[in-house]
Amino acid sequence: MNRLLMTAAAVAIAAFAVDAEARDQIRVVGSSTVFPFATAVAEQFGQKSGLKTPVVESTGTGGGIKLFCSGVGEATPDIANASRQIKKSEIEACAAAGVKEITEVKIGFDGIVLANSKKHAPFQLSEKEIWLALAKEVPVDGKLVANPNTTWKQINPALPAEKIEVLGPPPTSGTRDAFVELVMDRGCEEVPEVKALTDAPAKKAACQTSRELGAYIDAGENDNLIVQKLGANPAALGIFGYSFLDQNIDKLQGSTIQGVAPTFENIADAKYPIARSLYFYVKNAHVGVVPGIREFIAEFTSDAAIGEEGYLVDKGLIPLPEDDIESVRLPAS
Repeated sequence: MNRLLMTAAAVAIAAFAVDAEARDQIRVVGSSTVFPFATAVAEQFGQKSGLKTPVVESTGTGGGIKLFCSGVGEATPDIANASRQIKKSEIEACAAAGVKEITEVKIGFDGIVLANSKKHAPFQLSEKEIWLALAKEVPVDGKLVANPNTTWKQINPALPAEKIEVLGPPPTSGTRDAFVELVMDRGCEEVPEVKALTDAPAKKAACQTSRELGAYIDAGENDNLIVQKLGANPAALGIFGYSFLDQNIDKLQGSTIQGVAPTFENIADAKYPIARSLYFYVKNAHVGVVPGIREFIAEFTSDAAIGEEGYLVDKGLIPLPEDDIESVRLPAS
């Protein structure tokens, strides 16, 4: 576990103690990718602990951390799930609102997949091809211009002559953040017209800005909805975490990226290029006040949940190495 903001001093709960007596149920918000894992843990916790099953909401990583950092007290969440690490600006926002101690817990790994319906042939894509499909501006005759590519075949003759249509998460999503960093940024690295840009903000915008209309479609935070839409439109691709592909493998297939398929083994072995860590963050001031937070963390980090044979691994979580799992567990109280 990693304590952020301040030191691993005793948890400060006095300011919240009176308010917290009115709430006896843990509240968890955040990442849609971590949502099914947190929901499974909440159900196990509810069955084992004798306490109320925690309320888990899928708000997206950015939206969840914003709620989490809004203050200390009954009206604010206890835990925020995240499919990326918390940003420095978010830690500062937490501190400004009185959330002065946070504990970070890494629970495992995940791959970001570009998947489509099994009614269609699978895609084999490079990071550069994905960037050329989705970037707002791409090179034409040596200049960056508004992206003219409407079909995949225009990017690579080996790809289908079908409309580019990618359903993905909104800007508040950690999956979107990771996709931009791990795919869009890498995809434009070797583009001479982008490399020639000397202004850092201009270069960042060229790499990271997606087309506003048509090719990239903001499908919201509900990954299950993206899965449903792919069934209705077999030529479309969807962006979401590996676990959603794993749970819908009868209907969907993952695209090969840089020649590597998005399989459990390839993500675990760090061969698949679009992989990231998953986390949750605990508001220390609520621990010991809202009943069951320590026990919920213990369940989430148990061998039964995130070990190699854990029930979260059955749901698509890529487990941490055993030594790392031990390091994220709570010390004996």
